[in-house]
Amino acid sequence: MSKQIPTLFHWLGGAAALDRLTATFYSKVRIDPLLAPVFANMDEKHPHYVAQFLGEVFGGPKDYSRQRGGHAHMLTRHFARHLTDAQRRRWVDLLIDTADDTGLPTDPEFRSALMAYLEWGTRIAVINSQLESHPVDQEPMPAWGWGEVKGPYEPG
Repeated sequence: MSKQIPTLFHWLGGAAALDRLTATFYSKVRIDPLLAPVFANMDEKHPHYVAQFLGEVFGGPKDYSRQRGGHAHMLTRHFARHLTDAQRRRWVDLLIDTADDTGLPTDPEFRSALMAYLEWGTRIAVINSQLESHPVDQEPMPAWGWGEVKGPYEPG
């Protein structure tokens, strides 16, 4: 009898763990000298929206797509923000520190998958932040698993 491999969403503790992660993370972002200006006008629900997005990417409920418009919406949120690589790196470092602080799993397999997504996702955000606002076709949400990318981002 084979066991089903849990999604990253279930492995990290589900929606409650992601809400805890993002709430703690964005409280740190608000006082970070490099990141605070980027998020100065952040909606109070932003941490929850990011938790929903990450949850969906990691195999959880499709709440972000249903409620916020999916991947296309996330892409448009970064247009014309002109993010720098220094800001990207600080965002990743602070999120990983917060993952430690909030008790996300520390096993190498999970952390490798988490880091792979954060590197990929934040680099996409920086690229899109250099673009001016324009219409975006709806694309499937990224689907991240244990060391591989699924869906439209799967290597040919």
